[in-house]
Amino acid sequence: MDMKRIRRTQHSPTIPPDMENDGGIYRAAAERKHRGQLFRLAMALVVFLVFLLLMVAISGFHRNLSFNQLRQFTERGHFEINAGLRKEFLESSKFPKAKEDKFLGGLLASGFDEQSCLSRYQFASYGKPSPHSPSDYLLQRLRKYEQLHQKCGPNSDLYNRTVDQLKRGSSSVTTECRYVVWISYSGLGNRMLTLTSAFLYALLTNRVLLVDRGADMTDLFCEPFPGTSWLLPLDFPLSQFKSFDINSPESYGNMLKNKVISNTAAGASRSSLPSFMYLHLGHDYSEHDKLFFCEDDQDLLRTIPWLVLRSDNYFVPSLFLIPTYQEELHQIFPKKDTVFHHLGRYLFHPTNSVWGLVTRYYQSYLAKADERVGVQIRVFETESGPFQHVLDQVVGCTQKQKILPEVSQEQTIIAAPLKKSKAILLTSLSSGYLEILQNMFWVHPATSGEIISFHQPSHEEHQQTEKQMHNMKACAEMYLLSLTDVLVTSAWSTFGYVAQGLGGLKPWILVKPENRTTPDPPCILAMSMEPCFHAPPFYDCKAKQGVDTGELVPHVRHCEDMSWGLKLVDRDEW
Repeated sequence: MDMKRIRRTQHSPTIPPDMENDGGIYRAAAERKHRGQLFRLAMALVVFLVFLLLMVAISGFHRNLSFNQLRQFTERGHFEINAGLRKEFLESSKFPKAKEDKFLGGLLASGFDEQSCLSRYQFASYGKPSPHSPSDYLLQRLRKYEQLHQKCGPNSDLYNRTVDQLKRGSSSVTTECRYVVWISYSGLGNRMLTLTSAFLYALLTNRVLLVDRGADMTDLFCEPFPGTSWLLPLDFPLSQFKSFDINSPESYGNMLKNKVISNTAAGASRSSLPSFMYLHLGHDYSEHDKLFFCEDDQDLLRTIPWLVLRSDNYFVPSLFLIPTYQEELHQIFPKKDTVFHHLGRYLFHPTNSVWGLVTRYYQSYLAKADERVGVQIRVFETESGPFQHVLDQVVGCTQKQKILPEVSQEQTIIAAPLKKSKAILLTSLSSGYLEILQNMFWVHPATSGEIISFHQPSHEEHQQTEKQMHNMKACAEMYLLSLTDVLVTSAWSTFGYVAQGLGGLKPWILVKPENRTTPDPPCILAMSMEPCFHAPPFYDCKAKQGVDTGELVPHVRHCEDMSWGLKLVDRDEW
């Protein structure tokens, strides 16, 4: 037997016999095999890298693509997602939001520097998507307004010309731009509501809204309009406007009362009208001031280039009762109860300092909960509390409406198959309610087996509207409340109105207690998410007599928490 051949065969069992006879052919074949192995290895590495890039792309799309859009990409052959990945993608708590959500359904314009105001485009990534879409006509009007503001805004040629006319004290020259100047006045919630009202009025009358920056407006909110500013220039010639009040002779009501001007068709000529008019629409306004809401008076005011407005009321409902504006308002807001929801989210974007307070708190205490509940406690008492009747009311309301579970006095541990977590965000000037509620659910288990946690960002003890950090915290807390799934608010509170409007939530309203007694029922469900107009006029402009303005049209009703107030509801029939 040839032992050499046997040894060669043992060392090379897979080599065909003919290759043993020719070393050159063998080496060539071996090299080809080696190159093939390298090629397959390289291809495997490429496939692995492509897979990694695909995973990064998918995870990065969460701010830009909805799952439907991803499916469309798949169907068009751009990329494939296996069924398991698709299911995981759908069920993830961080499910990507559609690209258009960033712009709130088209409410927000593009072109802003995102880093200078993070909240503008990040707000949509917190909380649930709004079920309320703005009308196409509203979007058209907002884009048209933005063009007007750029054209007539501060430091433009047209603005400077109109200011020169104001300095001369004349309204006889026809002006291309007209303005409404909003005076910063009252608490933060009131300011946000009145500023929204003033903006809607500007929208209806083709005026440019300019904002008195007050003590802290620039610390709280970013600029809402692209390519321009809504802030009233510091060199505005009417330096006395901040001192205007109900007694000011420049007010529209006092001018009518003193017969300086007339609101009749045969009234004063255009040349005798002032170059500006002060509109006093605060809670203490007079019967003559309230004529602002009459059609004839609007015809007169339309000729005044500058209107300076001071209010602490959400006066939008009464704008819906002025015949001149009714058709336009119906087109802008087919759903009548979405006015503040859309305009508030369009106008107000917390500065990075305030937004940092919101996002840090949300991510630390609320983000991981299965359900988030907001409870806003506002007590109209001189003492800060806590008050037992208010605590009983909060517990009675939340447990009766199944917002919070009851606690067991007998059992020490209650096992639940699924440990659902519920985070309760409490806002109050007092820390006492938090301590009592936390202790209640710590000492006794929830009968539902749910994991209940309570969180309160601040407790300032009393309202301090003149302090910057107090207002920054208040602003942050309104936005945090708006990001909850269920909301409980206090009667009469503009703080709660803002939160419910921004969040698109119909809250449970804690009925205002009388004589420090817990009301029965403790709370009622709101008819709509719209704020309440606390001091509406009760006057029929045509009949020139008193009338119940909450009974004139189906979509303007009396408020749940204030029987004489007015609010918008989504109703077209009685």
